[in-house]
Amino acid sequence: MTTPAMTATATVGPATGADDSACLRAAADFVRRHDTATLLPLLLPGLDGPQLHALTRHLSFAHAALLVFPPDPATLRADLAACGLTADTPPLPSSVVRDRLAARHRRDAAGLDVSILRPGVRAADGTRRAVEVFALTVPPGSDLWPVAEHERAHQHEAHLAFEVLRPEPLLLRGLCALLADRGAVPDGGGYNPHENGTVLYFTVPAASLAGYRRVELYAPGDHRDVLAGHLADGPAGRPAGRSSTGTPADQPAETLLRLLTGAWATQALAACARLRLPDAVPPGESVDRAALAHRTGTDPRALATLLRYLAMLGVVTAEGERVRLTEVGALLREDAPASMRPLALMYGGPFYRSFGALDHTVRTGETAFDHLFGENHFDHFARDPELADLFDRSMAASTRMFDPVPGHPALVAAAARPDGGTVVDVAGGNGELLARVLTAHPGLRGVLLERPHAVEAARRTMAEAGCADRCTYRVGDFADVPAEGDVYLLSRVLHDWDDDRCRAILRHCERAMPAHADLLIVERLLPADGSASLATAWDVHMMCNVGGRERRADHYADLLAAAGLDLLAHTPLPLDAALLHARRPERP
Repeated sequence: MTTPAMTATATVGPATGADDSACLRAAADFVRRHDTATLLPLLLPGLDGPQLHALTRHLSFAHAALLVFPPDPATLRADLAACGLTADTPPLPSSVVRDRLAARHRRDAAGLDVSILRPGVRAADGTRRAVEVFALTVPPGSDLWPVAEHERAHQHEAHLAFEVLRPEPLLLRGLCALLADRGAVPDGGGYNPHENGTVLYFTVPAASLAGYRRVELYAPGDHRDVLAGHLADGPAGRPAGRSSTGTPADQPAETLLRLLTGAWATQALAACARLRLPDAVPPGESVDRAALAHRTGTDPRALATLLRYLAMLGVVTAEGERVRLTEVGALLREDAPASMRPLALMYGGPFYRSFGALDHTVRTGETAFDHLFGENHFDHFARDPELADLFDRSMAASTRMFDPVPGHPALVAAAARPDGGTVVDVAGGNGELLARVLTAHPGLRGVLLERPHAVEAARRTMAEAGCADRCTYRVGDFADVPAEGDVYLLSRVLHDWDDDRCRAILRHCERAMPAHADLLIVERLLPADGSASLATAWDVHMMCNVGGRERRADHYADLLAAAGLDLLAHTPLPLDAALLHARRPERP
């Protein structure tokens, strides 16, 4: 790979004209070598002590970004793997880069299916950062080849990103002013509703030594008021990167409209799943729209309207009269690994109805689901086998959050016990988590406590995982937690209940746990600083549908303490989840 000539102190940035895999490898190496304090002076020569201190207090080097053009998703995954990069979350649509490409090449944005992946990279200092990969699929013979060739040559989207640690409007404006004072020029930006984040781009001075000419400030949340001023300050006074949404005065109204139509997106995805549209499109292939209408028994004109909306949501791409699933859309196939089709049916079905009575919950404190259906959702689903099965499968749809759990030291230590350890999964659902743990540690045995219908589902899961001979089952309630386990699991259980019930559940666990045993809890944690998180949305969901709640880490620590347990640590999991580790206090 060739790179532009640099001074002796410069570091290699993106290589113009290089192939995708070489650019990915260079970006990963760059992220591994740098940190915030050393990188900022390279980007902004002459940055003095007070200004450098101000920036390093509020910014954290997050990732290096690049735009690649794989012929298909499989090739991109292979290129990432070859560079030691693994993305642990599904790709998201990138409305910001899509709109920039559309404006730069005078293309219809709807025809540019740009996605974002952020495979993690462990830096030299041990910090976890990422390579942000924007991907525009360009199959052989596609009319997008000129776009790919131009972008590879000029690297317009290659940049370095710093996350704003505490994004507040006044602080954001101050950071923008400080960068401008050091010669950085506003160069566009945007708000991505798919991940609720605002990006502000800058072009750094020509004297920069980092090898990257663009810098991004990433601020979690919707900061379009700050973005409007940033866009207005673009080069030569032009509204850099301004979308077609109109004047800044229009933005609050547009923001509200986008929020109000969120229910439409839910039902569009649910309808897509109910009609089995993804199952009618073979993976990696495109299907003629008329043929798709015939296969699914749908009205061609109405289907075309739905597909246009699904394309805007990043679920499908349209290539003339042909339709192709994106990686997001493929998750709605029934046969997809960790298929999210059950979630679409659940969120577009019973839970969608109960959210219509959210105001009743807020006004009275009563659970909307109970108000609508006349009973709590556990009893309601238990009386309907199809709903019970759908609920269990919807819970399993988010099991990618379990991927790191088997590697927890408590489970590794249990597996190393001479007599083989025992893991007790309390209210373990269909056994997905316990099956992963037993598969990862062949020396462990499992005990799963659940309701009768869930136990039957768990037996099937264990059999499919090849762990049936190492697992026993207990039908019962929380009062029936089995004794003599080495590790106890409580996965997505506590958020279903109020504090009194949680304390009771934890006391049942504590009474059953031997002195040496560990308790591992999987839940989403509300952020202590109020930053954007899936847990905040799930907190409303739990209140409305089951009468439960999400909690902060210190709240869980108090609940555990009331049950005679100490919260030792909590570590992040995929999908904004966390793994909490608790034990009995050590006695003198």
